[in-house]
Amino acid sequence: MPLAFLSLVLAFAPLSDDPIEWVELGGGLDFQAWKSPIGDWVEVKDARPDPADPKHLASDPGTGVMLNGKAGRTTNLISKESFGDMELHAEFLIPKGSNAGIKFEGLYEVQIFDSWGVKTPKAMDCGGIYPRAELLPKYRYLDEGYPPKVNACKPPGEWQTLDVTFLAPRFDASGKKTASARFVKVVLNGQIVQQDLEVSCPTGHAWKTKELAKGPILLQADHGPVAFRNVKLHAIQPKAK
Repeated sequence: MPLAFLSLVLAFAPLSDDPIEWVELGGGLDFQAWKSPIGDWVEVKDARPDPADPKHLASDPGTGVMLNGKAGRTTNLISKESFGDMELHAEFLIPKGSNAGIKFEGLYEVQIFDSWGVKTPKAMDCGGIYPRAELLPKYRYLDEGYPPKVNACKPPGEWQTLDVTFLAPRFDASGKKTASARFVKVVLNGQIVQQDLEVSCPTGHAWKTKELAKGPILLQADHGPVAFRNVKLHAIQPKAK
């Protein structure tokens, strides 16, 4: 890591003397934290694999869990607020074979996938940083992305946790990028799967999209059934000098 960026990583941390102010991104109050339309997203009490079809999710009425509808495919959730440097915590549950993700600034994806039992995980597996890709004329990967260091994925149908420390790209006064986005740490179910990882451009087919100092959180919902709970983040502030 360049010395200048190492200094930046070390300089940005929660203020030790101040309480952390978490931003809750739950489904309460008609998903007010998220941009409309929200498609078929609903708030439920809990989620679990459907006994009639283990590739889908069943749920119980109530609150506390965001579920991407009965069909398991709907509009991605995009936060109304934009964020830069942050620590994010999220819990998710997927059924057998499902696929989702969390995109930081709507551009840099940490993959969620049913990778239970995979011996040699790839970037498309759970905890990977998704590869660059082209949509047309046929969807194809342009690189291998960044596979997770270990396969920390739990069996489908169990709640799992992601804790991510993310640094946004840096720009000078003219708008020129001076430092790329960086995943300081990605922890899946208590195990470090990414550490001190520089991401030179957005992931997936958004790799040519203009990068910004701040952007929304995106919860992917159009690839398969997924439930989220306890999604929250807090900004990382420079330490007082």
